[in-house]
Amino acid sequence: QVQLVESGGDLVQPGGSLRLSCACSGFTFSIYALNWYRQAPDKERELVAGIGSRNADTKYADSVKGRFTISRDNAKSTVYLQMNNLRPEDTAVYYCKAIRLSSVYWGQGTQVTVSS
Repeated sequence: QVQLVESGGDLVQPGGSLRLSCACSGFTFSIYALNWYRQAPDKERELVAGIGSRNADTKYADSVKGRFTISRDNAKSTVYLQMNNLRPEDTAVYYCKAIRLSSVYWGQGTQVTVSS
C-alpha cells in the first residue's frame, strides 16, 4: 500500500522557519522524483520545489528561491522542505508528490499558517 504522510505544518510568525517532512512507503522511493506543492484558499495548487531521483537536481518556484530548500533521504524514504523567512503569502496546505513515468502518488497535506 502506497503512503505519503506529510508532517511539520504549524502556525508560525512571519520571518519564522518550519521543516516539513513527507514519509513514504509502498514504492521504491529512491527511483522517484519528489515534489512539494501548495494550495492556498481559492487558489490553484502550485509547484513549490522538486528534487530528482538520480542526481538530486533541485528546482524552485521563484517565490521561494533563497528561502526554501528541498532535500531527500533515500535511506529513510523521506523528503523534506526546509522553509525559512516565512511570509504570510506562504500560508497554504503543503502536499508532497512522488512521480516516475506514469506513476504519481500524493500525500494528504499539512497546513502551514504564517501569521502574527
